[in-house]
Amino acid sequence: MATLPVKTPEKGHHLMTSAPNQSPHLFLQLAQKYGNVFSLRLGRSRIVVVNGYKMAKEALVNQPDAVPSRPSDPIMGCLTSNLSPSTRPGVVLSSGYRWKQHRRFMLTTLRNFGVGKKSLESTIIEELGYFRQAIQEEQGRPFEPHFLINNAIANIICSMVFGRRFEYSDQRFQELLHLIFEALLSGMPPGSLPCSKKLLVLPGRHHVMFSDYDKVVEFLRSEIEEHKKDWDPAAPRDFIDCYLEEIEMVTNLSYTLLDLFVAGTETTSTTLRWALLYLMKYQDVQEKVQKEIDAVLGRDQPPSMQDRTNLPYTDAVIHEIQRMADIVPLNMARKADEEFSLGGCIIPKNTTVLVNLNSVLFDEEEWDDPFTFKPERFLDANGKFSKNDAFFVFSAGKRSCLGEPLARMELFLFFTSLLQRFTFQPPEGVEPTLDFQMGLTRVPVLYNIRAIPR
Repeated sequence: MATLPVKTPEKGHHLMTSAPNQSPHLFLQLAQKYGNVFSLRLGRSRIVVVNGYKMAKEALVNQPDAVPSRPSDPIMGCLTSNLSPSTRPGVVLSSGYRWKQHRRFMLTTLRNFGVGKKSLESTIIEELGYFRQAIQEEQGRPFEPHFLINNAIANIICSMVFGRRFEYSDQRFQELLHLIFEALLSGMPPGSLPCSKKLLVLPGRHHVMFSDYDKVVEFLRSEIEEHKKDWDPAAPRDFIDCYLEEIEMVTNLSYTLLDLFVAGTETTSTTLRWALLYLMKYQDVQEKVQKEIDAVLGRDQPPSMQDRTNLPYTDAVIHEIQRMADIVPLNMARKADEEFSLGGCIIPKNTTVLVNLNSVLFDEEEWDDPFTFKPERFLDANGKFSKNDAFFVFSAGKRSCLGEPLARMELFLFFTSLLQRFTFQPPEGVEPTLDFQMGLTRVPVLYNIRAIPR
């Protein structure tokens, strides 16, 4: 098969790595002119950008072995002691056999500790009790919910990883959560905007990300060392014990835990922050959700995942919030392990491929009026929940989010329980906005909220 050139924008359209906030929208503009598969030269590097549901599905789902790896770039290297993708610790940034081994272990161990099963619901419901109590103590006064939500969601991971939860007043743990948030806000998506090693020695916010990640890894290493003091291989208590029994490599475990915290805490927490913001802005939607919850559960019966099918509008609102929030619009870069065909073009081996998930979640061919908040799009003619195949919130293919089952459970139970007990309103005289900040994730600007007990 002859190699077909991937269309490349002229010189005036070259993308600068200093403006990652604008990348998803710029990619959409370029796709309108050059098609849904085009290439960009960034310094000496070239990437192929994939836009729209059809091309994203072709690259990630229909050809699952086409782009399963991570590219080599300085940012990823700095986050993992300058190791190559095949030797990097953890799951998110690694490739090849090491990635497959760690992903398989993580999925199996998390499943054994309840992820995707009803046994984990009791842990989430217990944490919800502490969380609701903390909200109740605000007595309807305006408060900033960011790190309260972070702490609650993080405690679900902590229960599996450390075998315990942290009090919301624990200053050491609060510092950890602040470091993770600052690192995500300070960084550019690793591998999504290739850059030279020379760029890394220049001043910039990426140095804050490197420093924060090192501090978080050090915290995790200290927890591992504490675990090893009374570790009994015959009676594993949590994820750390299982890992020590299976692999017993502290460096690898530290970065694996880092992946769990970043992927399993900040993303779900950010989605819930967007959820409260949308509820404040669209009070009619909030009222309709509460009406459905009251009819199915009343005010006292704790929600269960089994209730989801009986709460189709609630489920639809959660999905629409996830779609509109679009918290990881650029996904993470992939690398072509072999030459493959996409959209009539041949993508050479070792090419960096970036799938623009923003273009999938707002694809006008797949979503009616995609830029409007409309939960009804997830309901069929009979009012039952109906998922759209272009719902790529968790990415797709072999490197889709391994924490998806946990995130779905947390989002549904937290969202339903909160609306069962509270009505969320903005402070007096404040009009909610959907303004956001962009780093590794797309997060709402800090806001205050009032939680009125029902």
